[in-house]
Amino acid sequence: MLKPGPAKKLTIYLDESDSVHGKPVYEVLLDIFFKRKISGASVFRGIEGYGHDRVFHTAKILELSTTLPVRVEVVDTPIKIDEILLEITPIVHKGLITVSDTQVIKAGG
Repeated sequence: MLKPGPAKKLTIYLDESDSVHGKPVYEVLLDIFFKRKISGASVFRGIEGYGHDRVFHTAKILELSTTLPVRVEVVDTPIKIDEILLEITPIVHKGLITVSDTQVIKAGG
């Protein structure tokens, strides 16, 4: 269980249409995090954004967009984040992966 104190935050920016073997990358990542007992992970769907390709993806268009930006966030110990990076980096082909220092104030109930 994650305890209050210094930690690392792993953030991955993707396109929701990115897939690995027909499965969305964010789902593959969540499966890995769960199996490796990472403290917790969240996936956020953006309403608008662009990446390295400089193409805007937006929810403003009347049609249902399936190429919106997705952000996956994980907070855990520095050791666990470093270990998981080795496994997930090859899966994220065209996304952005960042790691930053953070401070856990409260974790769990």
